[in-house]
Amino acid sequence: MLRNSSRKRKLLSRDFYARDSREVSKELLGKLLVRKLGDKAIVGRIVETEAYYGERDPASRAYKGKKTRISKWMWMEPGTLFIYMVHANWLLNIVTGKIEEPSAVLIRALEPIPPSDEKLATGPGKLTRYLKVDSSFNGLKVYDPSSPLLIYDDFFNIGEINTSHRVGVPRDLVVHMRFYVKDSKYVSRPLNPKPKELYMLNNSF
Repeated sequence: MLRNSSRKRKLLSRDFYARDSREVSKELLGKLLVRKLGDKAIVGRIVETEAYYGERDPASRAYKGKKTRISKWMWMEPGTLFIYMVHANWLLNIVTGKIEEPSAVLIRALEPIPPSDEKLATGPGKLTRYLKVDSSFNGLKVYDPSSPLLIYDDFFNIGEINTSHRVGVPRDLVVHMRFYVKDSKYVSRPLNPKPKELYMLNNSF
């Protein structure tokens, strides 16, 4: 169960995202994602993420260095929003690492705040519908206070973290790239089948 903290919240800076994608992915768990809508806001706590590397990650949009009108955002500065569509669902990603070295984190699930019995954001497609996010958000910076989408640290203790291979990925890396809060009922799925093919990051694909 998620355990609360009374400490004040702090907007995550650009430097938070300017690190290895797996590190950022894990540390985003428990953070508050805030979608501003005029004088109102939709708020959720991040409970599931996936990390993606660049040219040598077979599941990445930047695999083999392929830069397209969709994937070009992955080469931008850390903290940049990257939204694209899969199976009629928008997926919310945040660019990580260094400029011109593509990597990103996919936000897969949120716990709504206040909590709800409805699973409003248990999966990346549900999440973007819940937050009212689409491709018009591409290029926005989540560390910019004027952005309609921000992420805060309120120093919340999330408890135990589990890892697995990424969801729906037939060709994955040997190292686990998915992170989720073990006891959260808002995670999209607690277990994930092993991919058909696994690769070492330093192999030639």
